Amino acid sequence: MTKYAAFSLSILFVFLFHGINTLAQPTAPPVPPAVAPTPPTLAPAKSATPPASPAKPPTQSAKAPAQSVQVPVQKGSIDVTKILAKARGYSVFIRLLKSTGLAAQLYGQLNSSNNGFTIFAPTDTAFSNLKPGTINSLSDLQKTQLIQFHILNSVIGLSNFQTLSNPVPTEAGDTSAGEFPLNVTTAGNQVNISTGLVNTTMGGTIYFDNQLAIYRVDSVLLPLDVFSPKSKKAAAPKPEMSESNTTATTADSPSGDGAAAASAAASAAGAAASAAADAAKIFASDAVSHSRKGMLLPVGIVVVAFCMAKGT
Repeated sequence: MTKYAAFSLSILFVFLFHGINTLAQPTAPPVPPAVAPTPPTLAPAKSATPPASPAKPPTQSAKAPAQSVQVPVQKGSIDVTKILAKARGYSVFIRLLKSTGLAAQLYGQLNSSNNGFTIFAPTDTAFSNLKPGTINSLSDLQKTQLIQFHILNSVIGLSNFQTLSNPVPTEAGDTSAGEFPLNVTTAGNQVNISTGLVNTTMGGTIYFDNQLAIYRVDSVLLPLDVFSPKSKKAAAPKPEMSESNTTATTADSPSGDGAAAASAAASAAGAAASAAADAAKIFASDAVSHSRKGMLLPVGIVVVAFCMAKGT
């Protein structure tokens, strides 16, 4: 019995030992699969980073329109002459702005009110293309009108030129024919400007904000009133003559009564003259008859005396 019990215990220990080893082995293998899933979770994170790089190009394209402006938006006070000086190539236009006093006026209105302006700035090359002495031959008033002709009294963006109605009013004033007409037309992205003497195309944008827009033009905009006054003077005599004739007619014969009065006065004067002439004739004939009677009386007395003397 003792041997049988010892044999049974030995078998039991072997069985238990084998069972413990068998149970211990399967617990170890599941650990690697638990670690293995972690790499796939990291992989999507790496793949998510590349889309961030294509998101940058839109921001660069959004900044592209700002690069077309030659001078960036100014901080603080707005000075047209300083903006043009930074753009370079506008020294003649700057000098005329200062000498005419328009630079100071623009500075005051831009910095003390909400008024906006659009300026067409001719380059120095544009002024050099004029005939020698063209600007110097102008009076101070004409120089002021010339510069005012390049200024609109509102801010016009590139996309708004097609909405303008012609003729476009400028700071020079009258837009009627022969005065200061300025016509603006568009063809796609191109803006064409005509003054009646000059046809040109608007160039790039020098400066733009919500109160001031400055555009380059490669030709000086010459107004008809300043550089072609002959057409204006030739047309002027007609209205003046008609006005003077109308005034004379109105003063002399309102509703035709003046002509009738003048005719009546002339008839009265003629009648008076005729009456005076007739009276003169009658007086002359009376005088002749009296003179004849005065001469016959002495003759008759002499004849009677002679007859009496002869009879005695």
